[in-house]
Amino acid sequence: MTASPALSAPVTAPVLAFSVTGAEEERFAALPTLRFGLEIVRTGGLPVSSVALTTVVRIDVARRRYGPEAHEALGELFGAPDQWAAGMRPLTWARTTVHVPAFDDRTTVEIPVECSYDTELAVTKYLRAVGDDGDVPLDFLFSGTVFHRTPGGPGLAASRVSWTDGDTRYSLPAALWHSLTDRYHAGSPWLRLSRETYDRLDAYRARHVLGTPDDAVRALLDGTAHHHSGTSTT
Repeated sequence: MTASPALSAPVTAPVLAFSVTGAEEERFAALPTLRFGLEIVRTGGLPVSSVALTTVVRIDVARRRYGPEAHEALGELFGAPDQWAAGMRPLTWARTTVHVPAFDDRTTVEIPVECSYDTELAVTKYLRAVGDDGDVPLDFLFSGTVFHRTPGGPGLAASRVSWTDGDTRYSLPAALWHSLTDRYHAGSPWLRLSRETYDRLDAYRARHVLGTPDDAVRALLDGTAHHHSGTSTT
């Protein structure tokens, strides 16, 4: 975990430094959500009246090692392992804006990040591929507007927090994402099907007296595997 102070703000404007202090599950959210604790420290300038803070959360995929079991799953995203040095790019996970109330020296806020289980999303594919071992390397990038008092007067002034002013890293335990999504989805990834495909699948299920769409897909996969196995032995 690192923090970088803003460098380009005017003398009277608050100079802010950011650091992510932890992550935990949001217990009562309608959708699976992680809450990241963010500490904001004023390292210079005037006290803060408020901040409209936008945070972009990215996965810096090149910042960790991957075992052989993840190579095949990650191939869809980044190509063969010998291409990863050139092909791995950060994956944008979330963009969210929060209101930070007034503070003098330091304060803490929470950054909510929804955790989709949509298997078509690159972030979901990545998190499923790495499994629940190790950490997920995250980058937090900040922008927004800082409101503060003008020197010697009652008025308010506004200063920008730009992308280059400060960012911070955080290592998210992969198991936390998996336990959260499993709690909401019971280990059942969300799969998008067209109406036509679903109707064909459901007709197959009914024709073969299968209980659920999951049973139908499993039967189709088992049949395909059996066909290929028989072909390879002839």
